[in-house]
Amino acid sequence: MARLIADFQTYVEQNRASIVDYSERQRYGERVATGFVESAVNQVLAKRLVKRQQMQWTKKGAHLLVQARTKVLNEEWEECFRRQYPGFRPLPAETLPMAA
Repeated sequence: MARLIADFQTYVEQNRASIVDYSERQRYGERVATGFVESAVNQVLAKRLVKRQQMQWTKKGAHLLVQARTKVLNEEWEECFRRQYPGFRPLPAETLPMAA
């Protein structure tokens, strides 16, 4: 039991930034339930992981696709892409106020 608790503590510490504070979301009137999203993702992934499909995904490939889709939805993809490819779409220049 001590090992399981230690593993859980390690998980929480390493994933602290991505753990959702549902009470804070509820206070601000934001959606709390994610079941509908998880259900949709599971249906799509399950269909692609079945061997009878023309195009089959590996578990690793499906995991990477979900990570990429999450970055797109959170509008973080461009920053990640720019780290891999520094020449990709330069950041817009800051506009300076006009002199009077």
